[in-house]
Amino acid sequence: MSSSITRRSLLARMTGATAALACGLLFSAPVLAQEAAEQATTPEAAAAPAMVGPQYAIKTTMGEIVVQLDQEKAPKTVANFAAYAKSGFYKGTIFHRVIDGFMIQGGGMNEKFEGRKTLKPVKNESDNGLSNQPYTISMAREDNPDSATSQWFINVADNSGIDHPFVKGSGYTVFGKVVKGQEVVDKIKGVVVDDVRGMQNVPVVPIKITNVTLLQRDKLVK
Repeated sequence: MSSSITRRSLLARMTGATAALACGLLFSAPVLAQEAAEQATTPEAAAAPAMVGPQYAIKTTMGEIVVQLDQEKAPKTVANFAAYAKSGFYKGTIFHRVIDGFMIQGGGMNEKFEGRKTLKPVKNESDNGLSNQPYTISMAREDNPDSATSQWFINVADNSGIDHPFVKGSGYTVFGKVVKGQEVVDKIKGVVVDDVRGMQNVPVVPIKITNVTLLQRDKLVK
């Protein structure tokens, strides 16, 4: 997603209410607290059939997260992520939005909240049967279903309410899951956040992505 998204909102249904999602995020602290209380569940690793595709290590200043991508069910999205990773695009970007009980989002801007030139938007693949479950990785986007570019988020709760068909017949595309480093995701979701430059839920201490690399051979998580 481009940097222009940071001030736009996307609507999403969540358990017990209709609330705002992804980039603009109209969530207020009371709403988030209410949603968390209603769900009252502790996220566990997403239980799903084995995914076939590449693994990437997302190296951050809080630790390493390894994601297994699903090339069979989200081929265009996986190819898109791979292109950004190979070009070094994610190096030096940050997790710019963190909402405990919802998701952690990154991949679009640096510590100064400066965006970067993105590739052509990728076609929405949310009808692939994958669900926005805890520790799955999904594409962030604008209202237009086919507007996702570089930004993605990792779910930290059951967010199946934003699955296909959601709004306008398209949900948020899940294209992989965390297979190592769930504890890092948990650390990130619990950091202190504040409003910065008109953006909500920004970590007070920047969480940087130092690199995103393709894993091979003995580095793969079994």
